[in-house]
Amino acid sequence: MSRISKVLIANRGEIAARVMRTARRLGLGTVAVYSDADAKALHVASADQAVHIGPAPARESYLVIDKIIAAAKATGADAIHPGYGFLSENASFADAVVAAGLIFIGPPASAIRAMGGKSEAKALMETAGVPLVPGYHGEDQDDALLAGEAARIGFPVLIKASAGGGGKGMKVASSAEEFLAALASAKREAKASFGDDRVLIEKYLARPRHVEIQVFADSHGNCVYLFERDCSIQRRHQKVVEEAPAPGMDPVIRARMGEAAVAAAKAIGYVGAGTVEFLLDTDGSFYFMEMNTRLQVEHPVTEKITGQDLVEWQLRVAAGETLPLTQEQLTINGHAIEVRLYAEDPVKGFLPQTGTLAHLRFPEQGEHVRVDTGVRSGDAISIFYDPMIAKLIVWDKDRDSAVRRLEKALAETEVAGLNANVPFLSAVAGHPGFLAADLDTRFIERYEADLLPAATAPDVKTLALFSLGLTLSRRSAGSDPWDAVGGFLLNLPATERVEWQEAGEDGAAHKVDITWTRGGFTVVAAGESLPVSGILSADGTLTATLGGTRVMARWVRWGDHVTLFHAGTTRTLSLVDPHVGKHADHGGHGRLTAPMPGKVIALLVEEGASVAKGQPVIVLEAMKMEHTLKAPADGKVTHLRYQVGDQVSEGVELVGFEAA
Repeated sequence: MSRISKVLIANRGEIAARVMRTARRLGLGTVAVYSDADAKALHVASADQAVHIGPAPARESYLVIDKIIAAAKATGADAIHPGYGFLSENASFADAVVAAGLIFIGPPASAIRAMGGKSEAKALMETAGVPLVPGYHGEDQDDALLAGEAARIGFPVLIKASAGGGGKGMKVASSAEEFLAALASAKREAKASFGDDRVLIEKYLARPRHVEIQVFADSHGNCVYLFERDCSIQRRHQKVVEEAPAPGMDPVIRARMGEAAVAAAKAIGYVGAGTVEFLLDTDGSFYFMEMNTRLQVEHPVTEKITGQDLVEWQLRVAAGETLPLTQEQLTINGHAIEVRLYAEDPVKGFLPQTGTLAHLRFPEQGEHVRVDTGVRSGDAISIFYDPMIAKLIVWDKDRDSAVRRLEKALAETEVAGLNANVPFLSAVAGHPGFLAADLDTRFIERYEADLLPAATAPDVKTLALFSLGLTLSRRSAGSDPWDAVGGFLLNLPATERVEWQEAGEDGAAHKVDITWTRGGFTVVAAGESLPVSGILSADGTLTATLGGTRVMARWVRWGDHVTLFHAGTTRTLSLVDPHVGKHADHGGHGRLTAPMPGKVIALLVEEGASVAKGQPVIVLEAMKMEHTLKAPADGKVTHLRYQVGDQVSEGVELVGFEAA
């Protein structure tokens, strides 16, 4: 490692923290860069040095090549690790790093360019003999020609941004009638995310699996594959669950895919970590999708089954060393699964969430459980970056054991302060289809009713836990020595009424009476009476006895909300009482409001237009994704309050609307 002594990580969040851990273990110095939004971020606190590089928007900080190079020069760093996202697959950045006399911890710029355009990459792979999905990858981007090619391929077709990845600029058209609207949306998203609106069109396979091969090459001509990952469970074409090895993978197909991936890497003179992504059809046929010329978010599952640190491999290869192992020395040990913990609302179409992480707790880490995160309790999830909170990785001797580890780890994961997808991930982990490894890229669509069940009202035991925690927190907050007995308290009524409200504009209200009795309390709610008692510790652990049954829960209050973690479930209710005031009304029937901060990128109606309930009205862009908002009811658009390009805040009324 003599060529590298200090590494600058040109990224943020969990990948920056991840690279720092490995670099520090190897005795290397670390430098973080940060924007205004990340001044107090975990990756900044973890680094030996940190350099401010500009305002929160990535285009003014993390994407400015000159600022990254200057930070490296100023701190004496001799190598730059791009992480994933931002500049990691930017050939101009790789060139600039090398031109500045620094080491780029990634592939040559020529390899990035070769795979940077999906259309060009497919042409290269066709020459290299790698199987391709039937499609159109040409330069002519005329709408009429693209529509004709889609008809030739046969619907449904997948429209994909040629320059991008991560599900951005990707749309499905099921018929000729849908094609032009889907094409326009894909091009807008591609332009906004990558500055390039070129697309390619492919046949949309009925039940494919998304299987990718981890490849690694050094500068001495060696290249290996570190087996495969199944990334089939996705929402909006973005991965949610990844596992290695792929369940039920035939060893012969594994070897064929691995060899094809190595051939792809060698065809472009690849060096470093890369991922060759394939669609695996039900008959065992596989087709090249794209190559990601960087380390992937899901690399930890490969590390768990191979026992290798891929970031260490990156650093050693960048320093000019040969690969640590040959293909024959690489073996698979056990099974690993990773889930991506996001700040999002699955019930509302996986809508990204912003806000403060009022409470964040992960399971204990060790041989079987790993958590990669770039945030802590009290940190904010902003509109400027990806809403990932953490990656939760589990490993065990076989898939069944790993799934059990995953269910337990998710049950021990707690997020309060904003909506997160933990309950959804738990539903996936426990679903019979997942347990049976019945996987394909439309898993979530097929099982949506099971994975996103209708909300149920809290029962008397749940309301009792919420109310008991509230009463105990109020009594423990006082300074009077009478508080210590946990029962009678001077100047408080013997019976207290509290009201809880469920989330949403029309969230149901639940009145609860809690009365002090000798040795505890009696709760009356939902038409039932229940004797309760308990202790609330400083960390929110609620040890309660409900009608003779002892239960444990975590009780977390943030503002006028309380989140309860109990028996692997999460529920948040809002408190409505004289101490905090009436729960705010964020909208009502007939209003179209912004569900998140974002930018208006398309107006689909004009003032005075009559619209039907569910008709698309306006398109917002938030966290690099498009969100189409629809009319809340039949009616008339009386006024467009914002224009294309305007930034809007969460909760603002977007259009004047008059319900019919």
